[in-house]
Amino acid sequence: MSQPRLRGRPRAFHDKTEQNTVRALDRAMGLLTALSETKGLTLSGLAALTDQSPATVYRVLITLQGHDIVELEDEAQRWHVGPGAFRIGSGFLRRTNVAERSRGAMQALMRATGETANLGVEDRDEVLFLTQVETHEAIRAFFPPGTRGPMHTSGIGKALLAHLPPARVAAILKSKGLPGFTPLSITDEAALGEDLARTRARGYAIDDQERAEGMRCIAAPIFNAHGEPVAGLSVSGPAFRIPLEAAARIGTEVRAAADRVTAAIGGTVGLPEAGEKSA
Repeated sequence: MSQPRLRGRPRAFHDKTEQNTVRALDRAMGLLTALSETKGLTLSGLAALTDQSPATVYRVLITLQGHDIVELEDEAQRWHVGPGAFRIGSGFLRRTNVAERSRGAMQALMRATGETANLGVEDRDEVLFLTQVETHEAIRAFFPPGTRGPMHTSGIGKALLAHLPPARVAAILKSKGLPGFTPLSITDEAALGEDLARTRARGYAIDDQERAEGMRCIAAPIFNAHGEPVAGLSVSGPAFRIPLEAAARIGTEVRAAADRVTAAIGGTVGLPEAGEKSA
């Protein structure tokens, strides 16, 4: 017996062959992605990067420009992601009120610690940073919205991993592995398991220069109504301003801020079964 067709999906929804995709749209999304990963590109530079003809790229850019998805910097003749793309992307944030509810807690956290506060979620086995409140210090951590990073070397990533079911953690590690970025990166699965156990016990995770030397991050999870980790809140900054001896004090503040956001979205903090199911 055939399965019922879900509303909003055509009968060929599961057919991902070329005949069922819009090539022009696929090309446009590729160009937009390329622009999002740079500080702007000329027409020829974008054509070379995406291995397309300048004429084809130009037609796509002009179409996107008509919707403010991209914009042209006249003086340098460089194309950039435009405000229209931001407005569309903001729809992702509106899917959940975590970002909106976190803003006040992040601002308070930045004022209390003097360091940049960040909000991130797990997406496609990586940490996806949604927003941040920057410190006024000259030297600071910077994660533009949309930045991605490995789970095992991120404070937010480890805060989430510590409360995910073992099967989910295993799937993430199988997908992404445990690459090292600094001498302090955790590249052993057993060592990571011990670190996650400590994270659960104290209520916050520590990225001790594991992604970038000289930078430290302390993070705590935000839970939904089912006690599942849906986001992470963190503060990050130079290691000399976040010494390990201050981790307990800062960790307590970060965890309290994350708990306030959990309460604000109707979540449940620290369900016992969440820890028992975790890896």
